[in-house]
Amino acid sequence: MTDRTDRGARMARELEGHLGWLDSFTGAALGVLSVASGIYTYLGVSTLLDGDGAMKAFAAIAYSVAVSTGIFVFWSYMMRLFPAMRTARSRMGLLGAMGLGSLAIVAMSSWLNAAALAGAAAVEQHLAETVQDYQGSLERAHEIALSAQGLERDVARVRQSFEDLSEQEAAGTLSGLAGRGAVFRVLRQKSNELAGLEDQIAEQDPLVAAAFAEGNALLSRMRALTVEPGPVEGRSVEFSEQAVRLAGIITRLRQLSVAPLVERAAQDLAASVVLPELDGRTESNRSDQSATITSVLDVLAQRAETLQRAAAEVIAMPPPAESTYTPISAADAVILYARNFIPSWAGAIAIDLLPAVLVLIIAITQGLIRLGREGAPIEDTMTIAELRAALHAAREVDAAFLATPAATAPPPEPASSEQASAPEPAEDTPPATPRPEDKA
Repeated sequence: MTDRTDRGARMARELEGHLGWLDSFTGAALGVLSVASGIYTYLGVSTLLDGDGAMKAFAAIAYSVAVSTGIFVFWSYMMRLFPAMRTARSRMGLLGAMGLGSLAIVAMSSWLNAAALAGAAAVEQHLAETVQDYQGSLERAHEIALSAQGLERDVARVRQSFEDLSEQEAAGTLSGLAGRGAVFRVLRQKSNELAGLEDQIAEQDPLVAAAFAEGNALLSRMRALTVEPGPVEGRSVEFSEQAVRLAGIITRLRQLSVAPLVERAAQDLAASVVLPELDGRTESNRSDQSATITSVLDVLAQRAETLQRAAAEVIAMPPPAESTYTPISAADAVILYARNFIPSWAGAIAIDLLPAVLVLIIAITQGLIRLGREGAPIEDTMTIAELRAALHAAREVDAAFLATPAATAPPPEPASSEQASAPEPAEDTPPATPRPEDKA
């Protein structure tokens, strides 16, 4: 038991020596961490303030100084008070206060430190994400426009079918009457309408191709702006201009889609038929022409329904997503894309919360010191400084006791009554000389 107590006392003295040496520069180290955090906080808060000049710089400096002071004072309190707590309740209370203070430090400093460390990269990430969004919208609008242009083949097929029927009618294989009569004119009427629609669709091809090429050129410039050297603020301004132009091109591509035009033409194809006068010479011929025109109208309705259904499928395609570029500050970009900058966030938080580890280390060490002192006699736990102080105090007590005056000594005891009644010899009377008679 004595050996264990001696080892505990020696361990306590050794740990106290280490803590004494570490305390000599712990305050300076904490000050350096606080100043470093304040510098990065200044860089981060500068990106949030509007305007230029001395007022902006003064506001940023004031905020960063306040942050540095708060961090230094808070962790100084924790390093002194938390290790000194003896009960679990008091430690839990201070631990809760330390957690609340750490959250406050992250809220007022760490995210600004992350903005200073990775703010430019986060803004570039935002630009790259925006380019991808615009590229998707451009490609989707171009896909819809090409699908609408593909309706030209459907229109051409229907037109060709009516032209073939008109040729057959001219040869007399439909109504049995060769020539260009009423049935031929109905077929030619619809084939001409479809030919005009086909020409309108064909006219859109170069416009769609030109808009898509211009959009790709703008996308290339926007991609270049995301990786160009130089301040990201200036690049963001030009990026915003290119984004506005690209949004206009995407809108133009959506307007160039001919699917609504084809759908309306298909609806009018069967509804707007001008029936010519039957020109057969006999009633039987006119009856054959009427029956043939009725069959042609049925075929026309079927072709119109097929064409309308194809146009409706193009119209039902999901439109391109609305892409809008929103300028963003470096601090907001770091929060928005935090998952992409985890190392920067870790470094920004670590520089502010690293003293928490020191607090826990000191608390554990102080606990071991108190554990090593338990059960040890006072002479084993007393340090050289304490021994010198005790010897100095003992000397002062001895000096004060020796310097006490005699007047303060206790008074003599009073004499008895017999002793008090006996006369005292006079001090000046000489002793009596014996006479001769007394000798005899």
